[in-house]
Amino acid sequence: MAGRQIMLEPYNPAWTAQFAEEEKRVRKALGDVALAVHHIGSTSVPGLAAKPVIDMLVEVLSFDALDACNAAMQVLGYTPRGEYGIPGRRYFIKGEAVRTHHLHAFVAASDHVTRHLAFRDYLRRHDDVMQEYAQIKFAAARDSGFQSDVYSELKNDFIARIEQQALARRQQ
Repeated sequence: MAGRQIMLEPYNPAWTAQFAEEEKRVRKALGDVALAVHHIGSTSVPGLAAKPVIDMLVEVLSFDALDACNAAMQVLGYTPRGEYGIPGRRYFIKGEAVRTHHLHAFVAASDHVTRHLAFRDYLRRHDDVMQEYAQIKFAAARDSGFQSDVYSELKNDFIARIEQQALARRQQ
């Protein structure tokens, strides 16, 4: 079975507004369970080409409280996927064949939260690194035959390297 096809688009300033609209819906559905909601991923980095899927990171107090909100998230069109390969995460997708949003939930202030925000912020502050990432993304899309799972694998080394640089900068 072939993976989902991916498509990269030039940066779209509307992604910020799309995040803000969805953040309101998610906060309403989750109530006090959502301690913070962040725009992450490539759509959160001005100037960076991206798949037109809004990635959101939600910091929660506990997974038990979040899991109790699965029905409310389903009303918003999200499919809960559990940890989905990353221990210490809850993952939700919105849209099946055509995804519009990915929601990654972590316990507040966890290492996962720190690394996601550090990577995003580093790309926002380092235009040269952001441009390098764009080139890697286009090459990965081409080399993967536009298959989502392979595309992600082809970016992993770059992401791990930049994430380490970003985390080291945060320690200074």
